[in-house]
Amino acid sequence: MRHPILAVLPGLAVVTLLAGCETLPWEKAEATPVAVAASVPTEVAVPPQLLEDVRILSADDMEGRDTGSPGGERARAYIVARLEAIGVEAPPMGRLQPFEAEGRTREGSKKFNGTNILGLIPGTRVADRYIVVSAHYDHVGVSEGHIYNGADDNASGVATMLELATRLKANPPEHSVIIVAFDGEERGLIGAKHFVEAPPVPLSSIALNINYDMTSRAETDGKLWVTGTYQHANLRPLIEGVGAMGAVSLAFGKDTPADTGADNWVSSSDHGAFHRAGLPFLYFGVDYHPDYHRPSDDFERITPSVFASATELAISAFRRLDQGLDR
Repeated sequence: MRHPILAVLPGLAVVTLLAGCETLPWEKAEATPVAVAASVPTEVAVPPQLLEDVRILSADDMEGRDTGSPGGERARAYIVARLEAIGVEAPPMGRLQPFEAEGRTREGSKKFNGTNILGLIPGTRVADRYIVVSAHYDHVGVSEGHIYNGADDNASGVATMLELATRLKANPPEHSVIIVAFDGEERGLIGAKHFVEAPPVPLSSIALNINYDMTSRAETDGKLWVTGTYQHANLRPLIEGVGAMGAVSLAFGKDTPADTGADNWVSSSDHGAFHRAGLPFLYFGVDYHPDYHRPSDDFERITPSVFASATELAISAFRRLDQGLDR
């Protein structure tokens, strides 16, 4: 996630890297992680399943969930089982969307076989208009004997998405919602690009992409950042009234011409594929932290109350967008 410009370590061949992709473990991050501040107590309830989803997806036996790896396959099976347990139906095209695409590697690039995971929740008011809610489930795998578990990046975003899906099954949305767990984000947004090229519904019927990428570690600055309201100013009034949840509040930005390099997140994750296709998007994610793209991005580093607060913010923002769009 999140680095439009990347530097490679000395001694490696310089390659042309795809814009809007995260650093791999052998690459240096462009931004210096923010020091973690002490968390603030919160009264926000912590859904046990929210934590359990992150714990399972970021366990060592998932082996970093690299695209095309056995660990990625195990993560995919878990997410499919969770969608089935929640009662999220498959769209007409099916639960899985396999793809083959060129993705970046340490050596340059190669073909990857990936699989996006899809779900559909019918809307009650505008059933023929769709909000695509996405989160990538892949991470960067294993490097030099270290497992990059990616608890925040992006088991957390998947868990937030699954929590939203659970709420939507209990209290249906006004728009139809396509749930997508993308594969191949770390390899160049290749799963999202395939989805846009071969969508399950016409692109003209997609009202908005909401993308969750890194939603658990808001203790860095107490913010869950929203990127995309500079490009889509009509969306900001719908959600800027969402109040703080516990220790976390929404912040808007990382999307203006003044935001450069690693501080511009317009194409930093899977929402970049929607943006390039001319579709409205909003990206929800936390700022950098010391465990970003390191083997230390583990479940134990997550503060449950902070994660729950950020997830509640993301769900509240979704509800307002769902109610306000297409009025």
